[in-house]
Order: sequence, then C-alpha cells, then structure tokens
Amino acid sequence: MGANESSILSEPDVILYPSMKPKLSDIPESCVASVLSYLDPPEICRLARLNRAFRDASSADFIWESKLPSSYAYILKLLLQDEKYRRLRKRDVYALLSKPNPFDDGTKEVWIDKSTGGVCLSISWRAMTITGIDDRRYWNHISTTESRFQTMAYLQQIWWLEVVGDFEFQFPSGTYSLFFRLKLGKENKRLSRWYYTTSENIHGWDKKPVQFQLSTSDGQHATRRCVLDNIGKWVNYHVGDFVVQDYNSLMRIKYSLSQIDCTHNKGGLCLDSVLICPFSVGKNLDILI
Repeated sequence: MGANESSILSEPDVILYPSMKPKLSDIPESCVASVLSYLDPPEICRLARLNRAFRDASSADFIWESKLPSSYAYILKLLLQDEKYRRLRKRDVYALLSKPNPFDDGTKEVWIDKSTGGVCLSISWRAMTITGIDDRRYWNHISTTESRFQTMAYLQQIWWLEVVGDFEFQFPSGTYSLFFRLKLGKENKRLSRWYYTTSENIHGWDKKPVQFQLSTSDGQHATRRCVLDNIGKWVNYHVGDFVVQDYNSLMRIKYSLSQIDCTHNKGGLCLDSVLICPFSVGKNLDILI
C-alpha cells in the first residue's frame, strides 16, 4: 500500500493531470514560423499539414520572401503588367512563380526552380531571327506536344543557316548557363504508326560543326563548336555560361547558332527553344558540351 502510494505521488502530472502534457499545438506561432524559415519550400509545405498552428505559421510573409529571387518584383511586372501583385501574399507569389509563366506574347516562359530557388527562362524559336524562317521551301512550322510552346521549327534544307536571339532581363546574382534545344529528324505518321525521317532527310551536319555563341551587355563572351549527331533525341547543347553580379540592373543577352559554309546543303533539324538556367540546374540536364 505504501509503495503504491509513493509511486502515484512521484508522477502526479502524468497520472493525475494528463491534460497538462505539452503538445505541438502549444508552440507559439512565431516560434514555428522562425523554424520554418530555415527550411526549403517542399519541407515547409509538408510541415504545414501537421496542424493549424503550423499551417498558419507557414503563411508568414517573411518566410516566403526569403525564398523568392531578388528580382521577383520585376518578374511579376512582366507577367501581370499592373499593380495586382501588390495584393498577393508572398506565399502566393512563390506558388505563382514556381510554375512556368508565359510572357512576351507567349514566346517566353519564366519560373523558379523549386530545388534551388533560381530563375529559369525558356525562349521559343518564334522569338528569334532565323534565316528563311517564313519560306516553306526551307522551314516547316510544326505543332507538337514535344515542346513547352506546342510548336517547333523544322529545317528541310538550306545552304546558309543563322539563328539569332537578343533580349533583356533582370537576373538575380549568380552564374547562369545557356542551351539550345535541338533534335535531328522529326516524327511522321503512317498507318497509325510513328517513325522518324530517314537518314536522307538528315544531311550536312557531319561535314562541318555548328557554331554557338553567347555575349552579354557587360562584355562576357562564349563560343562553342559542335557536330550535330543527336538523331531522334532532343538534346540541350551548352553554349556557355555568364555571371550576374548586379541584380538591380537589366542584362542584355545575345546568342546565336550558325552553320554558314555554303559548300554543302543541310537539313533535317528540329529547332525548339533556348533555355537559360542557374549553373547548378544546368549540370543535371541532358546536355552536349
């Protein structure tokens, strides 16, 4: 009897007052928000499902503003073209920018890479100056689900090829990589079956390399030469890298693809887009350097 009574009195909170045990919901919302600010966005979203306190804390503006790129206000102005973005919570801004958003009449898309928080851009071939692009003797404009822009340019044949792009953007500070997305050969359908163009339609690319070039308004340059041989497969051809130091300034980017040796004809090339992404993201792409 004495032993049992002693045991009861030694743990009064556990046995006599179980409701006084601390719970997750007892943690102050400000403390939860401070902890969440050190986590990555996917981790924040998972913890927000725990209970109401975590869900409410995960909406704090200071948490999400630290996850947004430094140029997010500039990007929102490009997308919304008015002051609507001022009424958005920072969490909603992050959700908006974490998916591809078209701008410039749908010829470009911008988004945030969820794993790094870096800004990525994709630019359609429609936003570039291309030799003979409106002449159907040389090019076809093909609708396809293989492109994020739902269309690609297919080169049938040409002697002189130049593809040139030129645009301005306010990048966050960091190192970026630029790629051309290309493929040799296109799919055709016959008797309900898909097949690629024959090797006779793909010609001229093994004779001389294609030259890729990149330059920036602050004097950075890159040049690469590569023989195209990626038949039936989309490949991101690495043009070069550039560094952004001042995130408050617009940077002008010029890039090009050319094969101007007129001693031979070339054809069978699919041109989709140009990709610009943080260097850390570019390292994980399917690329040819």
